[in-house]
Amino acid sequence: MPRPLGELEDAVMTRVWKWNRPVTVREVLEDLQKERSIAYTTVMTVMDNLHQKGWVRRESEGRAYRYEAVSTRAAYAAALMNEAWSRSDNAAAALVAFFGMMSEEQRQALQDAIRIVQLPQTSEADDGNAATPPDENPASRDEPGGR
Repeated sequence: MPRPLGELEDAVMTRVWKWNRPVTVREVLEDLQKERSIAYTTVMTVMDNLHQKGWVRRESEGRAYRYEAVSTRAAYAAALMNEAWSRSDNAAAALVAFFGMMSEEQRQALQDAIRIVQLPQTSEADDGNAATPPDENPASRDEPGGR
């Protein structure tokens, strides 16, 4: 599980995620300078640190690098939530407290997410193979060549 991003790391990653394409230090710098005074070397160091931590990959382009996110912001948020939840000694109580902090919009998003991840119920549920598609023999997966 990655550590939470620091404030400047988050500001840089926000741009990388939002733009969803390989970016240069100069592009990030120019966008950050709309909000704050910051040096090129500071942004370069942050992006190098993000690369070292595995948040971005980079490819050389002339004398500079282009950086690209390794995963999505949603995956980052999910990993943070999972890490926090796994540290609780009472997972149910932690969830109840978390749900209590949610806005109505967040609760609706949670309900939508639960609907998406729930497995569809099939008539095969009674025979214990509900997760296996009806036309697949589970034993055949272990045979060479397969199915």
